[in-house]
Amino acid sequence: MENDMQEVLKKAEVLIEALPYIQKFNRKIIVVKYGGSAMSNEELQKNVIKDVTLLKLVGFKPIIVHGGGKEISRWVAKTGKEARFVNGLRVTDEETMEIAEMVLGKVNKQLVRMVEELGVNAVGISGKDGGLLHVEKKYSDGQDIGFVGEINQVNPKILYDLLEKDFLPIVAPVGLDDQFQTYNINADDAACAIAKAVGADKLVFLTDIEGLYKDINDKTTFINRITATEAEKLIGSGIIGGGMLPKLNNCTSAIRNGVNRVHILDGRMAHCLLLEIFTRKGIGTAIVGDEEIHEMEN
Repeated sequence: MENDMQEVLKKAEVLIEALPYIQKFNRKIIVVKYGGSAMSNEELQKNVIKDVTLLKLVGFKPIIVHGGGKEISRWVAKTGKEARFVNGLRVTDEETMEIAEMVLGKVNKQLVRMVEELGVNAVGISGKDGGLLHVEKKYSDGQDIGFVGEINQVNPKILYDLLEKDFLPIVAPVGLDDQFQTYNINADDAACAIAKAVGADKLVFLTDIEGLYKDINDKTTFINRITATEAEKLIGSGIIGGGMLPKLNNCTSAIRNGVNRVHILDGRMAHCLLLEIFTRKGIGTAIVGDEEIHEMEN
């Protein structure tokens, strides 16, 4: 009986610890970029969707922006083509673009179904809907990589309309150019652009690593919290490489353009989103404005 009571009291303590954060972020917009390994495992998918749904039910206004890279590569392989990447960006010819849009649409509606199963109304859209994401052709170090788009304008009206009507928007990263040609968009770029356009309080990247390290090979160099200026110095030092470099650039860009806080979390860890947002210590890396580094709560 005593053990049962201790267990109940622990649960109460967790809820009390979460209370100030629930109050602080009530009615605030949070953009969650969802991709990587967290999407390849159904159990992890359910955990992420449960987290986002809970955020919605306690008063947040979440927007999910999802990728689908591994699934796209799988379907490209089925057609006998080999996935090609230049500087981390998928080379996207016409056929690959068609496959990418099909797969992203499938993933999008799967996520909608999972949210709806938990009793929350969700709407799946792509960047083509309502003129949300307008793009121009993107080049990688001068190389033509096909139908890959660089976002040059975001029209967030459709997102505001959905949030106002109490829907949870789920966005696939596809957009249109001036000639209404369809382009694939890097999901990190899409999430960052959307977060800036809607003035999100938080932007969260669910990734395949625990967060940011000064030295990826030395686990003692984990960075729990860093300012945008410090992050820019890290980028300039050449220490940060690989796929983390463009992600960190997106993080600092978001902070410089009005997003209050950016989080890099390990999407493979169950309920990482709740642990980061609703606990004092958090579990990932938080990038904050320069004036906020002395603030010791989320």
